[in-house]
Amino acid sequence: MWTLYNLSTLALVVALFALFILWSQARARRLRTRLDDLQTEVARVFDFLHGIGAAFSEGVRSTELHRLILESTMRIMNASHGALYIADKAGSSLTPSHLSEGCPAFFEVPAELLAQAKGSPALLRSLLGIQPVLPDSRGPLADCWRANEICTLSEFDTGEGLTCPAILGTLVYRNKILGVLALAGHGHLPFVEKDITVFRTIAEQCAFALYNQAVYLEAGQKKLMDRDLEIARDIQRVLLPAGDPVFSGYEITGLSLAAGHLSGDYFDFISLGPDRLAVAIADVSGKGVPASLIMAMCRGVLRREALDASLPSDVLRRVNSLLYPDIKEDMFISMAYAILDGPGGKFTLARAGHDAPLLYRAATREVKNLSPKGMALGIDSGEVFNRVCADLSLLLEPGDCILLYTDGATEALNADGVEYGVGRLAKALRSVADQGAAAVLRHVAEDVSSFTGRESKQDDFTLIAISKK
Repeated sequence: MWTLYNLSTLALVVALFALFILWSQARARRLRTRLDDLQTEVARVFDFLHGIGAAFSEGVRSTELHRLILESTMRIMNASHGALYIADKAGSSLTPSHLSEGCPAFFEVPAELLAQAKGSPALLRSLLGIQPVLPDSRGPLADCWRANEICTLSEFDTGEGLTCPAILGTLVYRNKILGVLALAGHGHLPFVEKDITVFRTIAEQCAFALYNQAVYLEAGQKKLMDRDLEIARDIQRVLLPAGDPVFSGYEITGLSLAAGHLSGDYFDFISLGPDRLAVAIADVSGKGVPASLIMAMCRGVLRREALDASLPSDVLRRVNSLLYPDIKEDMFISMAYAILDGPGGKFTLARAGHDAPLLYRAATREVKNLSPKGMALGIDSGEVFNRVCADLSLLLEPGDCILLYTDGATEALNADGVEYGVGRLAKALRSVADQGAAAVLRHVAEDVSSFTGRESKQDDFTLIAISKK
C-alpha cells in the first residue's frame, strides 16, 4: 500500500517534472525569439548588401550611394537619426555627405555658426550640412575619427534638451579611414553588444562599398581623360606638318614622337615664297597638357611673324616679345629657326637656347655644331634676348646635310643610365648622311632606340634632316 510518504514523494516528482516542462517551454520560446531576432538581423544585413550590390550594378552616383548607406543602416539599427561623413583624399577633414531629416550635430558646433543661424533651426541644419569636421574639432564624431573605433553613448545630447543613445564608427578599408557613420536614437534602449556586432559588420561593408565606388569613379574619370587626351593628340597632329616639303634642290624631312599622349616638341616648315623656306624646331619645357598648349600658342605666333621678317633672329625677337607675357616663370621654349634661300644653297640659322644643329660636310665627311648665340624664349622680356640673339649664315654644297634635333635624342638613357649624347648622334649622322635626309632620320631613330634598349621613350623626340642635292 502506498504510504503518505510515497504519495508526497510522487507529488514532488510530478511537480518538479511539470516545472521542468514549463522551464523547457519557456527556454524554447526564448531560443525561438532569439533565433527569430537573429534571422531578422541576418535578413536586414543581407537586404543591405543586396541593395548595395544592386546600386553598383546600376551605376549609382556617389550621392545616391551615400544616401542608400545611411538610410539602410538606420533601418537595420532602428535609429531615428543618422549622418555619413566622408574623408577627403588626404584624410585631413570629414565632409558631411548625407544627413537624415532633423539630424542633430555630432560635433561641437562652432560659435560663429551658431551666431550665423541664431533663431533659425532650419538655417542651422543647412549650415551643418556643409560644415566640415577638422582634426582639432570637438565632439563624439571627431573623437570617434581620432580613436578609429566604434564608440557608443548612452546619453547623447541632441541639442534640443533631449538625450538618446548613439553609436558611431569609422569606415576603414585597407587601413585607410574613408569616413565616419553616426547614428542616434534606438527607442529608449541603449545600443548593446549585439547591436555593436551588427553595426561593425555594416561599417565594414560600407567601407568596402565606398572604396569600390572610388575605384569605379577614378576608372571612369581616367577613361574620360584618356578620351580627351586622344582628341588633344589628334589636334596636335594637325598642328604638325602633314608631309615633307617639296623644295627644289633639297630633300627635307622631319618626325616627332611623343613620350606620352601629348608632346612639348614642335617642328614646322613655312613657305616664304617660291625660293625661300623656313624650318623650325622647338622644345617646350615640361611635358603633357601644359607643354602642348604652349607649343600650340608658339606655333600660331611663329607662323604669323615668319612672314613679316627677313632674318631668323628678327623672327625670334618678335616671337619672344609676344610670348613672354603669357609664359609662366617656370616654363620656357628653346627653338632653332632657319631660312633656306633656294638654289644658291644659303642657309641662315638663329637659336633661342636650342641644341646646336649638326652640319655634315660631304667634301670632308666632318660633322660640326652650328651654334649662333641666343637664349630661350619666354625667359627675358627682350632687353637681354634681343641683344644676344644672332644669325649664322653658310652655303650648303651638294651632299651636305644638316640635322636639327631636340634633347629627347641626345639625353636618352640606356639601362646603365648613360646618355646617348651628341657624339653618338654625330656618328650616326656621318654614317648615312650620303644616303639622304630620309635615311638619316630612319637611322638616327633606330640607333637611339637600340641604344636605350627600351621601346618606351623618356622624353619627346623630334628630328629634322635637310640634305642638299
